[in-house]
Parts: sequence; structure tokens; C-alpha cells
Amino acid sequence: MNPIKILTALPLAAMLLPCALPSQETAYEQIRGKNAALKEIQPTWMSPLIQPDARFGQSLRLSVSDSTTLAGTRTVNYGNWHTLTEPIGNRVQLNFMAQPYIQNNSPTIKDGFGDPMVEVKYRIASGNATRGNYALTAMLAETFPIGSYHNGALTPLYFPTLAAGKMWGRFNVQSTIGGMMPTGKIAAQGRQILWNTTAQELIGSRLWTDLEDNVTYNFGGPLDSKTENFLTPAAFYVLRRDAWAPTHMIVAFGGGMQFATSAFHTCNHNLIPEFRVLF
Repeated sequence: MNPIKILTALPLAAMLLPCALPSQETAYEQIRGKNAALKEIQPTWMSPLIQPDARFGQSLRLSVSDSTTLAGTRTVNYGNWHTLTEPIGNRVQLNFMAQPYIQNNSPTIKDGFGDPMVEVKYRIASGNATRGNYALTAMLAETFPIGSYHNGALTPLYFPTLAAGKMWGRFNVQSTIGGMMPTGKIAAQGRQILWNTTAQELIGSRLWTDLEDNVTYNFGGPLDSKTENFLTPAAFYVLRRDAWAPTHMIVAFGGGMQFATSAFHTCNHNLIPEFRVLF
């Protein structure tokens, strides 16, 4: 039989079926499947309370920071530069940090909004529990100086960061090294090197314990040559259905407190409660 007649006799849907299969997944299913797909290429630890996470993840974080200044006043940061994270494939992720609202409780400093921030993450290498259980990621964040009443920076700030972590069973260690680089007015803002290290352990199936060490080295500006160090114990409790699958949502409640351990510090007893949704 003539091959052309055979092709023309086939239903159009049957001819297009192999090409149409990938599009059968709805947009909602694609969104819900991102964390499940990432689980196959990276560890499954909890994102630290303060330091950046070397892993990727699709999540919403609502955070508040309540600290005591050297003057004895309380500074409350509603937002704390944690909002939405969105992976773009398995190599790139975008993080969006909405403007936090800062309550200074001070007669000389007005309350107002801080600067928003956008961050790009690039996954250099990673592996799940059967492939090394590690992650190595490069990040670059930028702030936009549109905060009100001097609650933001004087110029845009860049935050280049390298993040890494390794997991052994229920225990993991993560670390980041990065900096804060203003685009101008260095004498008024200075520069910083930021070094964070976190140790975590999973207790049972729902409780993560977290201990972070956060160091800031100041160069130039009003805090030149001064170093701040904080120790931050934290914990997270995970809520999820009993018949949980990687495509299902996870809710986590957590928090911790930063304690200053250096002689010089700009604040202390920083209480940070947080609510997270991984979807």
C-alpha cells in the first residue's frame, strides 16, 4: 500500500500524540512538582533561620525580627527580608524579598519601610542522599534604596555569596561566605564580609534543631575594623499529612534568638519567629 495513503488515513490526534504528551501536565501540576523534582538532586535539610540556603526550593516565608539596640530601644522588622523563592529549572532560582516594615520605637528615628531585595541563585553542584548529600551554590543579591525615613541604605547594595553544605544521615553542616558591597557613599556605609556556619539535626520525623554562628567583619565607614558575632539557637516543627508525597505542601513553624557573643555589637537578644510554606 502507498505509504502516503497510510499517513493520510491516520487520525490527526494520533499523529500528534507523541508531541502532545509533555503538555498534558497543567500549570498547577508543574508548580506543585518543582520541590519534588529538586528532591532528586539535592539534600533535604531545613533552610537555616538566618544564613542563606545552598539548596533550591519553592517556598513562602513570613518572618519577624525583634531586637534590642544598644540604646535600649526595640527594633521590630516585619518581613525580615524573607518572602518568596521560585526555582527556574534546576540551575537558577529567583528570590524576592519584599520591603519590610521597620518599627524603631525611637523618638528620633521614624518608622517606615526598608529596601526590597532581589537575589539570583545558581546551583553549581549538588547531590541527594545517594549521590553525596551535598550542595554548592553561588548567589548575588541586590537591594533597591527606596526605603522611607532612612530605614534603607543610601545606595544600592550588592551581596555576592558562596554557600555550601554537607549532610550525614540526620545531621548536616552548612556555611556561607559573602559580602556587602555598596555602589557608592562608602565612607558613610562601609563594606562587610559576612560569614555564617550552621549545624542542624533532625529529631524524630518533624523537629529540626538549628545552631548558627553569624559573623560580620566591617571595613571602612563608621564601623571600620569592628567585628560582630552572634550565636543563634533555633528550631523548626514541620506539619504535613501522614500520607505525605513529595508533591504535597509542607508547613513549618520555627524561630530562634540571636545572642551577641562579641564585645562590640549593634543589637542583642534578637527574637525571630517564622512561618514557612513549601508548596
